[in-house]
Amino acid sequence: MLAACGAKADDKQMPPAEVGVMVARAETVPLVTELSGRTEASLIAEVRPQVSGIVTERLFSEGGLVRAGQPLYQIDSRLYAASASQARAALATAEATVEANRLKAERYRLLSGQGGVSKQDAADALAAYNQSRAQVAASRAALQSSQVNLGFTRVTAPITGRIGRSSVTKGALVTASQADPLAKVQQLDPMYVNIQQSGNDFMALRRSLAKGSLAAVGSIPVRIVLADGSEYPVEGKLNFTDVDVASDTGTVTLRASVPNPQGALLPGLFVRARLAQASVPNGILVPQQAVSRTPRGGASVLLVNAKGEVEARDVTADTAIGDKWLVTQGLKPGDKVIVDGLMKAKPGAKVKAVAAQPVPTAPAAQ
Repeated sequence: MLAACGAKADDKQMPPAEVGVMVARAETVPLVTELSGRTEASLIAEVRPQVSGIVTERLFSEGGLVRAGQPLYQIDSRLYAASASQARAALATAEATVEANRLKAERYRLLSGQGGVSKQDAADALAAYNQSRAQVAASRAALQSSQVNLGFTRVTAPITGRIGRSSVTKGALVTASQADPLAKVQQLDPMYVNIQQSGNDFMALRRSLAKGSLAAVGSIPVRIVLADGSEYPVEGKLNFTDVDVASDTGTVTLRASVPNPQGALLPGLFVRARLAQASVPNGILVPQQAVSRTPRGGASVLLVNAKGEVEARDVTADTAIGDKWLVTQGLKPGDKVIVDGLMKAKPGAKVKAVAAQPVPTAPAAQ
């Protein structure tokens, strides 16, 4: 009886272990890089006086929004108004003189033809007329100059933006050649983000693009991460890359333009910028738990082959994309990579492959 029971137990085989697999799929994978940066106003204008005088009024609220051409300061204009009036009177005198000289030159020309005056007198009269015309032009230019200086007594905003603290108050003496600005106006929408990237990384990226192992991204979007870890809700774009490597830091500066309609971003903030400078044309993403590493850093995965058996495969997985590894060599589309049940999967063993439960992809940087 015992022998019969043993024979029945041997005849009953254990079912194959069940493992969860994902089917490898080739796709274009953007290489997202997270770099440090600092915000900067897109336009900056320092307000300086163009004439000297006493400030009689300040016409704006510090920290407020000003429009281009809006009056900001009033400088005592009495001296400049008097100069303009004097220039206007000089122009009127010159215009009266030129009319008298014109009539004289015309009369002498006629008399010279009849022998009434000498030709020299006629030439002198014509020269006096031309000289008076030149004096009118000079007086008109002097009037325009005095009117421009009179207009400079009202200091206006050169651009539209936020104005900062005023460096002078009512009653202060300002000069046309002073080094210190009266105030600073900054345009905060859009905002620039100056991003620093290692020169070595930048050159390696260019070499990969030249070889064709990476593909260039057309319009590069940029996401801004604030100091508290929150992500700025509005997406920006990369404007340009500098052509110089800073000698002191060894970095290349990239500039992004970010819309700032609510003024949430302020100049001088340290931020992190996420951007995809290139992409892998035929990359395969594999969950990190499916990739095992050797002590020397080699990577391998377990597959379910066409016979339903477990197979070990060496792969190249050097870049982490979120919670996945980017596999560039060793896998081909359609391969069944074991994701769940790895402890039950041994190379050469028969297994039952079922679809693994999908895991949401977490955004991360290279």
